[in-house]
Amino acid sequence: MRIVSLLMLALLTGSLQGCFPVVAAGVGAGMLMAGDRRTSGAYVEDEAIETKAFDRIGKQHNSISVHVNVTSFNRNVLLSGEVSSEAVKAEIGKLVRGIENVRNVNNELVVSGVSSLTARSSDSLVTSDVKLRFMQDKRFDTNHVKVVTENGTVFLMGIVKRAEAEAATEIASTTGGVQRVVRLFEYLD
Repeated sequence: MRIVSLLMLALLTGSLQGCFPVVAAGVGAGMLMAGDRRTSGAYVEDEAIETKAFDRIGKQHNSISVHVNVTSFNRNVLLSGEVSSEAVKAEIGKLVRGIENVRNVNNELVVSGVSSLTARSSDSLVTSDVKLRFMQDKRFDTNHVKVVTENGTVFLMGIVKRAEAEAATEIASTTGGVQRVVRLFEYLD
């Protein structure tokens, strides 16, 4: 009987080994949601909106002719990147507006050639610098402001108080490599 129990335990343990990453990821996502001003439902919907948008855009356009980033925060969507024409920009905006639960689309797509890997790397560095400066400043919780950088333009999204928006804008606008700051906030006050 003891051998059967040990064998069953070994089989059960073996079948659960893949669960740790899933549980750990769930805990990590839960911690991010806890510091977020969005409801957990809005957080999950934002993830779904981004996934559906990438899927729809990918089915309509290849990555050689367009470079589109989709960021959803509290069901408000930011489209950034480069497209080949005004018609493609409008079409992508319409595709995303048609996704369930999307409240608003900020179509900041630019008609130009697709950006280089170097330009995208530079934008990633700018985003990291802005976030680091947010953490060092401590005037607001960095989890309340989403930072997206595209071609030197920093987009700030979040649910914030006006003083937090002013602080975030000041910090972002004085960060090296930032050419312009666009505020896409929802205000609590």
